[in-house]
Amino acid sequence: MSRFAIIGCGFVADLYMASFETMPAAEIVGVYDHDAARLKVFCTHWGLEAAASRDALFANLPKDGIVLNLTNPDAHFEVSKAALEAGFHVYSEKPLAMEMSEARELHALAAERGRMLASAPCSVLGEAAQTLAAAVREGVVGVPRLVYAELDDGFIPQAPYAKWLSASGASWPAEDEFRVGCTLEHAGYYLTWLMAMFGSVETVVAASAGQIPDKVAGEDVAPDISVATLFFESGVVARLTCTIIAPHDHRIRVIGDKGVLAVQEAWNNAAAVKFHRRARVRRRLVDFPIGRRYRLKTRQTHPKVGRWGAASMNFALGPMEMLAAGQEGRPSRLSADFALHLNEVTLAIQNAGRVMGAQEMETRCAAMEPMPWAV
Repeated sequence: MSRFAIIGCGFVADLYMASFETMPAAEIVGVYDHDAARLKVFCTHWGLEAAASRDALFANLPKDGIVLNLTNPDAHFEVSKAALEAGFHVYSEKPLAMEMSEARELHALAAERGRMLASAPCSVLGEAAQTLAAAVREGVVGVPRLVYAELDDGFIPQAPYAKWLSASGASWPAEDEFRVGCTLEHAGYYLTWLMAMFGSVETVVAASAGQIPDKVAGEDVAPDISVATLFFESGVVARLTCTIIAPHDHRIRVIGDKGVLAVQEAWNNAAAVKFHRRARVRRRLVDFPIGRRYRLKTRQTHPKVGRWGAASMNFALGPMEMLAAGQEGRPSRLSADFALHLNEVTLAIQNAGRVMGAQEMETRCAAMEPMPWAV
């Protein structure tokens, strides 16, 4: 298995292509999009082969190939289902599906066909996430008790997003982003880190609301703020916030008996992991403001894209993990169980509404095996 096909060549597809440029082993055998003009521009920019139809794309992809579903969220279920039914492995952009019934159907179909199924985000496989997890495993922070994770992106409805263009000229999909909401779009960046370290979420207690009207003219759209308390089966409790209102804050802090492990930016694969020791100083208890950087034993991790914001993440880490799993005959770290549980937890937060209540999760996933360079 060494080939990928892309369905959907909008804004995010350019981020994938910039990432694949760091991975010489990746081969993109074809691309399809129902928008013929966008398809042509994208393929011309990246020097890729455009398929005349989805069936034509499937016909040119070996049966052990991987379909990258980079379509709009409302199309994720239908496209992934078609690819699984055609006999391919599927890596989907987030969310796996907009409804849990659809996500369960994809999960069951992948198991029935013996195909791998995974969903973004894949920053959990990146250096920052793997370094944080290694520090937790090593006991740097002592017993982890609590996690604070923030995914606040600033007052996005006032941002000049009409000027945000991808490398091949696609506009930032504002209407899709506002319709789907910041929780479905962004909660996974830290949910995956937390699930990788601590396993399944047992209970979600959350609230969500739409505080900015008319983000899409004449429509009631998804919440633009959510706050969740996550109770993990392992005993850890985490608080996760997602907004497109509060000032930009992408910190995660793991608070334990010995102090605090902190990362300042979820979207930077090379972000530093720092340990802030806690100590008694005279009559006070102090978490030291200047942290000591924790580093992995090896500096050889994965290729970095080296840009800014979301573009500083290597979006190819997930597809390449699936590729390696197929070649090595092992389960993928981004398993179908992991994707299904991520979908359930995210939807529970998204759909919580204004009346906060506890929701028990039905799906489960194991904590993630570390990347070989993070052991």
